[in-house]
Amino acid sequence: MSFYDEVYSVVIHIPKGKVATYGQLARILGSPKASRAVGYALHFNPSPGVIPCHRVVNREGRLAPAFAFGGQEVQASLLRKEGVNVNADFTVDLGKYLWDPDERK
Repeated sequence: MSFYDEVYSVVIHIPKGKVATYGQLARILGSPKASRAVGYALHFNPSPGVIPCHRVVNREGRLAPAFAFGGQEVQASLLRKEGVNVNADFTVDLGKYLWDPDERK
């Protein structure tokens, strides 16, 4: 399985109403310095309707300025539809919305 496929296999588990960070995903995958590689993988998401890459934000809770599937406004809209409050500066409160992967166990 490629690194990109591993990224997708984790991202698919982020539930509606939650977000994860690039660094968090890199740590889950055992490559804590690979947050940029996670971002690249998401940019090439082969199944945007299935793999919810819009649920991934940076370590400050900031949305991707160049969200691969339509920009920050589209990412914000998708998150809002799932119940995530996106601030006017395109950030989300990680204290409230950060996904805890242990919840799925």
